[in-house]
Amino acid sequence: MREWRYWARRDQLPHDGLSWRRWLLLGGRGSGKTRAGAEWVKAIALGEWGASAKRIALLAPTFDEARLVMIEGQSGLLSVHGTNEQPLFEPSKRMVSWPNGAVAHVFSAEEPDGLRGPQFDAAWCDELAKWKQAESVWDMLQFGLRLGENPVAVITTTPRPVPILKKLINAAGTVTSHSTTFDNAMNLSGGFIKDVTARYAGTRLGKQELNGELIEDDPDALFNRDMFETYRMLEAPLLKRIVVAVDPPASVGKKSNACGIVCVGLGRDDRFYVLADRSVQGLRPAQWAKRVVTLYHERKAARVVAEVNQGGAMVEQVLREVDRNLSFRAVHASTGKSARAEPIAALYEQGRVSHVGLFPELEDEMCAGLGQGAKSPDRLDALVWAVHDLMQKPRAGPRVRVL
Repeated sequence: MREWRYWARRDQLPHDGLSWRRWLLLGGRGSGKTRAGAEWVKAIALGEWGASAKRIALLAPTFDEARLVMIEGQSGLLSVHGTNEQPLFEPSKRMVSWPNGAVAHVFSAEEPDGLRGPQFDAAWCDELAKWKQAESVWDMLQFGLRLGENPVAVITTTPRPVPILKKLINAAGTVTSHSTTFDNAMNLSGGFIKDVTARYAGTRLGKQELNGELIEDDPDALFNRDMFETYRMLEAPLLKRIVVAVDPPASVGKKSNACGIVCVGLGRDDRFYVLADRSVQGLRPAQWAKRVVTLYHERKAARVVAEVNQGGAMVEQVLREVDRNLSFRAVHASTGKSARAEPIAALYEQGRVSHVGLFPELEDEMCAGLGQGAKSPDRLDALVWAVHDLMQKPRAGPRVRVL
């Protein structure tokens, strides 16, 4: 196996000669940041590059993502080791161990209390901008990074303008590397590069997800991230009504719009709680319909609300082919997206809406403008339909509402 330091890009290597506590690797999708993180952990576990660590923390948005990406993934820890230096991964113990005694413990960002007690001299944090409890998890990690002379953390993430990331970028002791999807093009599918360039080049989403740029909220957008962060919670209170809303795509395929699928509940306190975003792109109607019905039963929703401008009767038909007894209400849009979203934005401004968990794609879409040339806000549309329905008094039977 070739020595990583001699063929890696400069942005994939630690900052030699600089005193740092946090190395922040901001990169686009597929830019090679995961490989950089895995190679760094390998080096310190084996005592290479003039640094060593015996107790390492590995953190990801979920345990499954830690396993599938950081450890067993194509660029993960197991793949970067040679035959004679392979560590042992024990999923039941959530632990990776090396023959020399170095150990890495795996944690989920969904469980901040899991970091109470253990102590480390190094940590690798992946996709921090997606962590549902980012502030709490990061704080708990800092209390545990207390071994050795200079305990350090490497953070590999596609940037989003979330508070924790902004704080880390500006904090003393942080060094930052930047990379783009195109920097790693030689290791990616040519078809993928062609497709994402055609679809996202020059867009805000492309600058964030491909170029790895930290894109601030659009000042002309109806929503901003303070609206989400101030009232975000981990668990909803008692709810008196739940709906699943659908904004179906007009076509099928990789270049089609996404099918917006969002679940929202109305609490007994008359506040609104965003419970799930299951939006998906590229599926056939029968496939996204199954996804909608699954969420409908999972959340014990009162009904499915769907916009029928694009699909007409087909929307209800494909849903009933999955569940003939589905409670369904069709809605028809007669005003623009911005006009429909304005009353919902007002509820957010009044502090009457909470996001139960983190919904990165939905929140990114909400904080982008709705002006001419903007990407179709499919997730936002579904959210708007859900809240509009919950604002109405329940009525029996299906009907069409015009907004």
